[in-house]
Amino acid sequence: MNLYVSLVRTGIPAVAGWLVAVALRHGLHLDEAAVAGVLTPVAIFLYYGVFRLAEVHLSPRFGWLLGYARPPKQHLPPVR
Repeated sequence: MNLYVSLVRTGIPAVAGWLVAVALRHGLHLDEAAVAGVLTPVAIFLYYGVFRLAEVHLSPRFGWLLGYARPPKQHLPPVR
């Protein structure tokens, strides 16, 4: 569950940025800075996703490539 949540929380902003860029492209000319602004979050999402999956399914040592060896833990309040 944590893996899914972490990927979604990383991916949704990347997808939203891409959708805005696509919408703007149909009416405006995008320069290199604008394209880089779209590709950066996509690259971040892919990098994070690959190494989170590797961390979960291959070895926890892949966590160091994300900056910290332990995956995130979310403490949810009990459901009433």
